[in-house]
Amino acid sequence: MSLVTGVNVAYLVASVFFILALKGLTFPKFARNGNLIGAFGMLLAVIMTFVLLHSSIHNVGLIIAALAIGIILGFPSARMVKMTAMPQMVAAFNGVGGGAAALVDIADFTNKAHHNSAEWIHFAVVFGVIVGCISFSGSIIAFLKLQEVMKGTPITYKGQQPVNALIGLGILGLAATVLATTSSPILAIMALLALLFGVAFVLPIGGADMPIVISLLNSFTGLAVAASGFVLSNVLLIVAGTLVGASGTLLTRMMSQAMGRSLAGTLFGAFGAVTESTAGAAGGEQRPVRSAGPEDIGTLLAYANKVVIVPGYGLAVAQAQHTVKELATVLEDRGVEVVYAIHPVAGRMPGHMNVLLAEADVPYEQLKEMDEINPEFPSTDVALVVGANDVVNPAARDSPGSPIYGMPILDVDKAVNVIFMKRSMRPGFAGIDNELFYDPKTTLLFGDAKDSLAKLVSAVKSA
Repeated sequence: MSLVTGVNVAYLVASVFFILALKGLTFPKFARNGNLIGAFGMLLAVIMTFVLLHSSIHNVGLIIAALAIGIILGFPSARMVKMTAMPQMVAAFNGVGGGAAALVDIADFTNKAHHNSAEWIHFAVVFGVIVGCISFSGSIIAFLKLQEVMKGTPITYKGQQPVNALIGLGILGLAATVLATTSSPILAIMALLALLFGVAFVLPIGGADMPIVISLLNSFTGLAVAASGFVLSNVLLIVAGTLVGASGTLLTRMMSQAMGRSLAGTLFGAFGAVTESTAGAAGGEQRPVRSAGPEDIGTLLAYANKVVIVPGYGLAVAQAQHTVKELATVLEDRGVEVVYAIHPVAGRMPGHMNVLLAEADVPYEQLKEMDEINPEFPSTDVALVVGANDVVNPAARDSPGSPIYGMPILDVDKAVNVIFMKRSMRPGFAGIDNELFYDPKTTLLFGDAKDSLAKLVSAVKSA
């Protein structure tokens, strides 16, 4: 077997592992194994590259140092990150990937600028640099918004869209110039302009749409990596990048549909702007809501036939996943049917609630997706909403003037009783009031979710 054949076979095996990893990630039950399979595929690819191509690899010391730094930074970060910060970590790691792909393309183009490379290679370089830089800077802004270093609401100014359009046209003009002249300085200027466009692109997007933006930027990184594969004539990079780009694009489309919004509306509609809350009436009067203590709500839960738990970002913030599982177990011991209603964009990234509940060993069979659980709400005795808000807001279904109108929601308002666990009357991530708070069938339980759930466990046991 020739050296080239051996490398291609190794890359083919690694590619199969990547495909199996994506397959595993489509089911919560197999997601952990999917991650491990993908990691093993990448480890295999790295080892086989060193083993089979060691004679043609230069700067081995720098490569090993870079690998060591990556491991030292990456492993503790992944182990120590809280579930509430997982979206930020995904945004940061994704941005690093896009930036790395852009740097690889720039370095290769600079080294071969005066060589007779094929024109399509130059096109791959230009494409990879543009998309990689946009992904890098855009992911940084997404990280800062999710980390609340910047405000999560849209940051806009007069004439913003025309300015963004001019930046985009400037990038295209410089790209054409690079293709015509193979000028490295112009490529560098184009890269800087693409970095600026990534910032301008994400700034006007509100926090409620950030999961879609992260998914879109992830697909950008995949495409940048695939372009680097063409530049370096590396089959594995082409396959891996294409898989990430395709899956990220499909996920972006699915999430846009789940939120009832077009992708164009997400990117240019400034969704997530804070609107004036209707919690106070004229003269500062508060609209009446019904609240109760954990003892009364515990009794209601204990004598219910069916309870649907609706988790949201507040559950993650309170780190209450184990306590909510304990409550479900206590209810099941009393013969109560308990399931969990999972909205596609609950939390701040796709699958956020699935991973959170899996951490508490909640059976996968009890996790019901929106389309599956919505027909069951009319026969549900109690819908217990823990930290969710926008994804259960009837305004998305009933109020055409609402910023979230058209977003599919969990129909918790159709349950016989609705229990909302909240710290305060503060609006959700989209910044709008929830009319469900004022529904006569709704009861609010104020306090920290973990502490309130623990009190509910005690109340159910003593009921």
